[in-house]
Amino acid sequence: QVQLVESGGGLVQPGGSLRLSCAASGSTLGSRDIGWFRQAPGKEREGVACITSGRTFFYSDSVKGRFTMSRDNAGNTVYLEMNNLKPEDTAAYYCATDGRCSHHYYCADDGCRDVVRGEFGSWGQGTQVNVSS
Repeated sequence: QVQLVESGGGLVQPGGSLRLSCAASGSTLGSRDIGWFRQAPGKEREGVACITSGRTFFYSDSVKGRFTMSRDNAGNTVYLEMNNLKPEDTAAYYCATDGRCSHHYYCADDGCRDVVRGEFGSWGQGTQVNVSS
């Protein structure tokens, strides 16, 4: 399986920006679906963004309009540009592949939302993003 390594995390003030990278080795990412997920302490892992092999992008409602995903196939790297960061964005961020992007619309007590999902077999170790003053 492909090996993934995330980088670019750190401490950022609210409203700031950060660019995360996901570098692959052992296989190219050019023909793969690649997802970004995050997990905060005490919370379940949630989907953030996903790019398909056909270069279609999915974004969860929580980050739509603020985060932008891109792919550098030649360099075997994908990126997550994070803008207007909020304290609730604080989490460990992971990239994943060996699966397929998907998204689901669901409703709960606090309203309805669209979220990125996917069943992926290969994951990186994560990079920590802290958004605070």
